Amino acid sequence: MNINREANFVAEYDVIVAGGGVAGVAAAVAAKRMGKSVLLIEKSIGLGGLATNGLVNLFVPMCNGRGVQIIKGMAEELLRLSVKYGYDTIPEAWQNGEPGNGERTRYVTKFSGPIFTLALIDFVHGEGVDLLFDTIITAPVMEGNVCRGLIVENKTGCEFYGAKMVIDTTGDADVLYRAGVPTVQGQNYHTYAPKSVTLDSCRKAAEAEDMSKLYGSFIMGGRANLYGGNQPEGKPTRGGTTVKDITEYVIENHIECLENIKDSDRRKRTIVTLPTMPQFRTTRHIDGDYVLQTEDAYKHFDDSIAAICDFDRRDYLYEVPYRTLTRKGFPNLITAGRSAAAAGYAWDVLRVIPPAILTGQAAGVACAMALDDGTGLDNIDICKLQKILESQDVMIHFDDALVPAKEEEDVNAGAEDHI
Repeated sequence: MNINREANFVAEYDVIVAGGGVAGVAAAVAAKRMGKSVLLIEKSIGLGGLATNGLVNLFVPMCNGRGVQIIKGMAEELLRLSVKYGYDTIPEAWQNGEPGNGERTRYVTKFSGPIFTLALIDFVHGEGVDLLFDTIITAPVMEGNVCRGLIVENKTGCEFYGAKMVIDTTGDADVLYRAGVPTVQGQNYHTYAPKSVTLDSCRKAAEAEDMSKLYGSFIMGGRANLYGGNQPEGKPTRGGTTVKDITEYVIENHIECLENIKDSDRRKRTIVTLPTMPQFRTTRHIDGDYVLQTEDAYKHFDDSIAAICDFDRRDYLYEVPYRTLTRKGFPNLITAGRSAAAAGYAWDVLRVIPPAILTGQAAGVACAMALDDGTGLDNIDICKLQKILESQDVMIHFDDALVPAKEEEDVNAGAEDHI
């Protein structure tokens, strides 16, 4: 049986960003601030991705654990936006900026996911980025290795949006994968954490007059952590890139979550909200021109687009090569966020919220540059890109003075939650 669908052409943009997580938000705004027409497409009805819809409401540490802020740029801008209208848990030492002087408290904060969603929409809309919500990207339209735009499905029907540059921030490298860009499949442990409250947590929040103490993951489905601790014996990991994987994950965790509350007092606890997307972290990433490795800690790269810190280990610093976002031979496709190229634990370091924002920012600027200079994304002037990002307060190369002697490394100073 043959089923043919016609896609109605709607508009063409300089840049289309596929996916409205924090990386997509950063990419869209960065390109728009460079004077380009930008469309941001999101399958849900709220921005933020895992940071909001996925209930991972935590900006992990953005410093080296000794009072020096490493991650800045748009990550700093969005961190401050995340707590502008809601609660924060920024340590006192960091409330007014970088403390220096060897401060060992790390720069980290929780935030209200729903309030951050509202703030992100206001932020993106205010910057002049066009938005499409409740819209599924079904296919890139390819002419050889050049993407001419995206076919989408929404309430209006089947539509086509043309693009000169496309940034894949779907989190799963969906656009790249369907465009024929080589990708790498990841795996995920059994984790599921709704937001819940108890009478006890309500009392604590009321006594402290602090809403940040109200919510938690008192009630869970899967309880595996970042490193696979508490993974049920015999349960396989999940790739998270098939409908079968996602459906089984949702069914198993919803049933398990319900089982975990059946014997508790229903008058003393409740689930406030369930994640509205799978809480997978490492599904699929680009097989980039460079794949960041765990062993790349303290290494400098000529094409670095950001210095980042390890959220779970004090001192450890990385630089992110631009090549982790691109693949030679695909001149107008780029990625950012958790689908940047990294392996093993380096993928965990690169995929979390602050680095995801910085790679999004770099991707947006790179697209604008490529359009201005009439070149492909895989052949841009890296020095020019670095200068623009530096002017936007991004640390490109970390100072070697921050590299500790081996015996001084402190690996036990991370975020309060493994995410």
